[in-house]
Amino acid sequence: MRLVPWQPDDLVRRLDDVVAVYGQAMGYRAELLESRRGYIATHVRRPGFRAVATLTTDGHLAGFGYGYTSAAGQWWHDQVRTALDDSARRRWLGDCFEVVELHVRPPAQGHGIGDRQLRALLTMAAGTTTLLSTPEADEQTSRAWRLYRRYGFTDILRDFRFPGDERAFAVLGRDLPLPPPER
Repeated sequence: MRLVPWQPDDLVRRLDDVVAVYGQAMGYRAELLESRRGYIATHVRRPGFRAVATLTTDGHLAGFGYGYTSAAGQWWHDQVRTALDDSARRRWLGDCFEVVELHVRPPAQGHGIGDRQLRALLTMAAGTTTLLSTPEADEQTSRAWRLYRRYGFTDILRDFRFPGDERAFAVLGRDLPLPPPER
């Protein structure tokens, strides 16, 4: 497998694959995925857009991740902003790279793909902080939670509800830049 940086056109060209990986990783129903397809395609035009993909030797998409500069007027940013106090807004949203999506096909999970994707994405990110949201889960058994904790993400909001999703989410954050990888 190889990790490659993606330009906006790369993600749009592989949008069917991106939506399929997203749906498998998140366990979303097909009808929900169709609505998500449109917003994923518009994200590539956001300031600070950065993306990575993990491709198998035969070119199949094993995983992907992307993010951009978080700003007022963006749905996720505005949802999180309303839940934070003024001090937290300034601290976390003032110069923030938002990790929007980071997914690996379930059969490919557990092989370090998410780790490599997250490191590459955060290394390319502009900003002094980064935020992401992830479904609430048992931190000991969830691969995603263990990954985010290894990268030093801390709790910003817990048990947060986004409109349109019945699950509780955590909003996690950390400062940027990342330190160099340990050897």
